[in-house]
Amino acid sequence: MAEKMRMLQLSEDQQRPVICEKCGGVLVYKGLGEYRCEECGESEYDDYGKVRSYLEKHKGANVSDISIETGVSRKSIRQMVKENRFEVIENRGGFLKCEMCGVAIKSGHFCPKCEEAFHKNVEAEARNERQRNMAMAGYGKERTGDDGSKRYTRER
Repeated sequence: MAEKMRMLQLSEDQQRPVICEKCGGVLVYKGLGEYRCEECGESEYDDYGKVRSYLEKHKGANVSDISIETGVSRKSIRQMVKENRFEVIENRGGFLKCEMCGVAIKSGHFCPKCEEAFHKNVEAEARNERQRNMAMAGYGKERTGDDGSKRYTRER
């Protein structure tokens, strides 16, 4: 139970520290994956903070090195790249592929061309949905009739 309480599950694979390993105090979020203990001031990092700190010192490291050195799973690192938290450097192509056309990309889900097409499609669907809603009978019309003084009566 204590180990479960020490780390909180952020998403499927990412974890966030909650309790300080050093003194047992509560860890407060300071930004960019860093958490500081209220009691002793010790810093700890969630998975994003660990990867970020490692990459600051080891620019150009590959996923295997990052995973081994930080203890963060490859799946979690890949998800961070897809979320645009990090990007793949030029000479390390092939790590991510566009989910629409398959071309190598640095981060995210789509290449710039497919991303534009994806958003245009979403916008077109939103316009069509809006048109369907506007065509519905009664859309946007006020109710007419009694002004609300007394609409219903009770018979005794």
